[in-house]
Amino acid sequence: MTHPAVAEKLEFFEFEHLPAELRAVSEPCARLAHLMATSLPQSSQVTLGLQKLLEAKDCFVRAALPKREGEAG
Repeated sequence: MTHPAVAEKLEFFEFEHLPAELRAVSEPCARLAHLMATSLPQSSQVTLGLQKLLEAKDCFVRAALPKREGEAG
């Protein structure tokens, strides 16, 4: 059974709603998150690891966003 804190983190890894170019960045992180959540014993370290992976995923997705006019690259 998935701990509620782990399940809550996993919700933030959903990627189906994203455009294809962002989905391609987000999906591998989601797959890793689910692998770790299901293959490791439920613990605070798993929850913390998912939080850190979520932060990294958000950075990767932002890096893949199209640049706005006048924005430095």
